[in-house]
Amino acid sequence: MAFPDNFSAKSVNTIRVLSADMIQKANSGHPGLPMGAAPMAYTLWKRHLKVSPVHPDWINRDRFVLSAGHGSALLYSMLHLAGYKLSMDDLKNFRQWKSRTPGHPEFGVTPGVDASTGPLGQGVANAVGMAIAERMLAARFNRPGFEVVNHYTYVLLGDGCMMEGIAAEAASLAGHLKLGKLILLYDSNDVSLDGPTSITFTEDVKKRFESYGFQIITVADGDRDLRSIDRAIARAKKELSKPTLIIVKTTIGFGSPNKAGSSSSHGSPLGADELAAVKKGFGMDPEKFFAVDDDVKKDFASVKRAGKRAVTAWNKLFAEYAAKYPEEAALFRDMQELKVENLDRILPKFEAGTKMATRAADGKVLAALGKAVPWLVGGDADLSCSTKTTISGEKWISADDFSGRNIHFGVREHAMGAIANGIFYHGMLKPYTGTFFSFVDYMRPPIRLAALAELGTVFLFTHDSLAVGEDGPTHQPVEQLASLRCIPGIEVLRPADANEVSVAWKYILENRNQPVALILTRQDVPVIDRTKYAAAENALKGAYAILEEDAPELILIATGSEVHIALEAAEILRNEGRKVRVVNMVSRETFGKQPAKYRESVLPESVKNRIVIEAGTSFGWEKYAGEKGKIIAVDTFGTSAPGSLVMKEFGFTAENIVKAAKAENLHS
Repeated sequence: MAFPDNFSAKSVNTIRVLSADMIQKANSGHPGLPMGAAPMAYTLWKRHLKVSPVHPDWINRDRFVLSAGHGSALLYSMLHLAGYKLSMDDLKNFRQWKSRTPGHPEFGVTPGVDASTGPLGQGVANAVGMAIAERMLAARFNRPGFEVVNHYTYVLLGDGCMMEGIAAEAASLAGHLKLGKLILLYDSNDVSLDGPTSITFTEDVKKRFESYGFQIITVADGDRDLRSIDRAIARAKKELSKPTLIIVKTTIGFGSPNKAGSSSSHGSPLGADELAAVKKGFGMDPEKFFAVDDDVKKDFASVKRAGKRAVTAWNKLFAEYAAKYPEEAALFRDMQELKVENLDRILPKFEAGTKMATRAADGKVLAALGKAVPWLVGGDADLSCSTKTTISGEKWISADDFSGRNIHFGVREHAMGAIANGIFYHGMLKPYTGTFFSFVDYMRPPIRLAALAELGTVFLFTHDSLAVGEDGPTHQPVEQLASLRCIPGIEVLRPADANEVSVAWKYILENRNQPVALILTRQDVPVIDRTKYAAAENALKGAYAILEEDAPELILIATGSEVHIALEAAEILRNEGRKVRVVNMVSRETFGKQPAKYRESVLPESVKNRIVIEAGTSFGWEKYAGEKGKIIAVDTFGTSAPGSLVMKEFGFTAENIVKAAKAENLHS
């Protein structure tokens, strides 16, 4: 076909071949998607995507998420050609040790990558989060004539993403919220790794997304018809009352004479002979590798120029905005830094001698923070009346009003986590999510990705133990604490009382890029008397001696709601003449980061007699219990009964701890 003016067939084919060269050199990767999706990527970058390669973190840029992250060679080719600081040597180092071009896109590793993707469907939900963030910030800051927040979010997804449940969850919410600046480009090539999608995936995607409330546009020839792709994106941008799905029919591995349209081009290099045939078919020299001709460079130079103009125009607009709305402009800048001050004055203090569930304390903390931390936003999975994870005094966002700071995610835990990550990826907002702790298993992929990408997403989990009671083992967390603690980079905080919830939030807000899981009780627990026991602020070190003993013969180590039980047991033992220290292990991860001298001062190696008490599995506690120690834990599932009775029957009582302390293997 004849490409229309300002489109270059040579540029498109250069993208295809450059991507295939990367994969061939690495002898690893996925050439099929880049070769099939190159026309839509080229059209988007060349004609629509508002980005600045010189300023990759510009706040008002359009966001692009490659949800089909296995096609990373396509993204790296686009970033290099568009003028980002990604060299040809970086492309040649694709999938290699400490490369800036890893196998799947990684946020913070490669300039221009807006999200870490790879697990299919996650990127769709991340993009929904970015689009929500854009609407929330626009509602807060834009004024007549001053749209300082005004950009689109694009996501390229494939058949695999479409099959994942998280994409359905996220798209459902996007349609409900009428996210008109969210545009999904669906690389519909009808092929997956095992063969044609007809073996597993025969639903009518158009009807499904129409039912979600999306505008649907179809491009019949995504291999060659760039004009139709261009028109489809332009049409999508004009529809601001609903998100858009552009179904682009493509051929996987387009240009490969023997592998195009086949799963054989999906996840393996083409091979030297096939790659040579591809180049020959495109009129390129089969003997040249990583070649970009000058006319292609000239074609792509317009992307960099357009980005420079866009940033200059926005800077001028913002300067005028700041002159007319100085308070709003100052807040805008503060929110870019997630700036917070005077936390000690903001965070509530709770009176000793009272009882309060830590979920209830968390609700009061959120209420206080809501007035003082404007960049904190969050929501829950249809459980706010129980989890207390609402910023009181703030509205819930809706399709008609995004000025609130509370988000109804619905019963969509998996998407909720990834959408929250997308909100953080966007910038200027720190999101939290809320649900029951047993449902963390629905959220593990986005939690893992938050840790991997160093996102400051906060995951609040209530109903944290067997004390959930009558709802029974399906809702009583047992293995969940251990399963979170084994994820590298996540901080798991289990506060012992209401004041430690405040301290936990101090840690959360002062560590902007640290993902945190905050584990909270359903049942009331005593607010610990800090005139008698160590100050709650010690929780910032992860673990501390809440009940000190200079030369202990026995150390009790407890977390969360079990700390007050350990303190009761210790008082009984001390009255009997035993020298007992109680260590409150709020966060094993934070404690592990402390200097060795401090860790030794809390848990002296010389003290072998130890008892660990936690209403979860014993897995992982062996390190702290030691060879002579004992672990009071739950290595079975729970049971349905009143929570206090369940805790008693499973041994979480002061009497049982005392009994364990008097056992023969714990005598000095």
